[in-house]
This record gives sequence, C-alpha cells and structure tokens, in this order.
Amino acid sequence: MIPALLKWIGNKQRFSETIVGYMPEQFNNYYEPFLGSGAVLAQLLYADSEMFFPHFEHAYCSDILPFLIDIFVLVKDNPDALTSYYRKEISEYYDDPVAKYDEIRDRFNGDHNALDFCLLSRTCYSGVIRFRKADGYMSTPRGPHNPIKPESFEKRVQQWHNLIQKADFRTESYIDAMDRPQAGDVVYCDPPYTHSQSIIYGAQDFNVDTLFEKIAECKDRGVYVMLSINGMRDSKKKDISVTPPDGLFERQFLVDCGTSMIDRLQNTGEKMKDKKVDDQLLLTW
Repeated sequence: MIPALLKWIGNKQRFSETIVGYMPEQFNNYYEPFLGSGAVLAQLLYADSEMFFPHFEHAYCSDILPFLIDIFVLVKDNPDALTSYYRKEISEYYDDPVAKYDEIRDRFNGDHNALDFCLLSRTCYSGVIRFRKADGYMSTPRGPHNPIKPESFEKRVQQWHNLIQKADFRTESYIDAMDRPQAGDVVYCDPPYTHSQSIIYGAQDFNVDTLFEKIAECKDRGVYVMLSINGMRDSKKKDISVTPPDGLFERQFLVDCGTSMIDRLQNTGEKMKDKKVDDQLLLTW
C-alpha cells in the first residue's frame, strides 16, 4: 500500500489493492476523472511497475480543483518546491498550531495556491476539505492530530514523484474528461457519494444521473468503466445504494470499508459497533 500524499476524507488508500485487482490484466490507457487523493492511481502505477499485472500505456487524471491538480504537477515536475515549503511551514506550525493554521487557511482563501492547500490537507480536521457554497471559503477547522514530520513527507513525495512519471494531470470536469477515453481504455470513477452531499466539497453540484449518462457513452465506445459509489451501511442493515440504469453495469461487488470517517465525525464519543460501511464497486464488463 502506497502511503498517502494528502490527508483526504473518503480516499481509497486502504481498498486500492482490491479496486486495482478488478482491472483488466492489460489495457491501453487509464483515466481517473475524480482524482482526489490519487490513492487508486498510485496503487495502479505501483502494480504496473512492480507486479505481474495490470499493465497499461499512460494515465490521464483530472479533478475540478485546480489547486489539487497543481499539487500533483509539483510532485511530478518540481518536488523540491513542495518539500521545501512543507519543511519551512510545518516547523512554524509545530511552534504555534492555532495561529499558523489560521494564517495558512486565510492565505489560501485569498489566492488558492497549491502549496498552502497541500499543508491544509495534512493539518485540517480529519482531511475534510469543506468549502462554503455561498462564497467558496475553505472553512474546515484545524485537526487535533500531529502532522507528519518533514522527513516523512519528503520520503512520500519522492516515492510519488517516481511513481507518477507516466501520468498527466489537468483541471477539468468529469463530463469533459470522460469524452476522451477510447476502446480498450479503463476509467475509474470515485465521485462524491450521494448520501454525503451536504458534507463533502463539490458534492452539492454533482448529479449521479449525468455521470451514468457519461458512463453509458464510454461503454458504447468500448471503454471499461469502474464506479465506486455508496452501497450499504450499519453493517449491511441499511441500503444507501443508488440504482443505475438497467444494463449499464455487468458486475457488482461490495468492498468492505470498515467504519466511515463521516460516521465517526458525526457520532463523536459514541461506540461505532455495527457501523461498518460497504461501498459498491460496479463494472461495465
């Protein structure tokens, strides 16, 4: 398992090996239009370089957040800029976490730069990247945890730098990104989940039916599409799944995700027994 570059709620780091294991053993190009933390991308690139399968030509990854995409561009092309920034800023953060966090968050809300966003992801509360819908203000408070040391961060950046050399990154909507894959390509979609739209950034404007339309278009072109989406919660006692159009997906699996971070945040101090979550993993082939 590749260590996380960003602290990001809903990331698939713990389940990335399972997800990659369902991909074809050989395919052309890989597309990920909801990049987020990039956990599945990292595991796929690791498998391509170190394991028997899967193997592919190139990765094309995108997200609607320009400052998120800029982090990956920095890691790929100029990792020293990111690690030098982190070392300087995190040392000041350790001295006065409250004041430094407020300074970085205020600065980011003024210019939306990638360096500050990276540090906010490592220091904010549980990796919840939350923006006010009214004005786009990043409102997540500081987390109580101790962020990783600069030496550990540098090791992670270098590992990711080596991994992502066969990946390209761009800022765009999933609607535009999903127009490009062709027959023999793989698309992995990890969109905002429909049951958490009021909490997670970007989810307020997401429409799952539009995504289903784009998946259908890809399938008609011979593209292999994988979709992670909400499935069961409360240890399979409550169905929170969405219903896709008939015939769109050929196979369905449940992925054991343990207790969700959102549930832990919403039920602080309560026992989380029988609160296990299972995501759906849907495949078009």
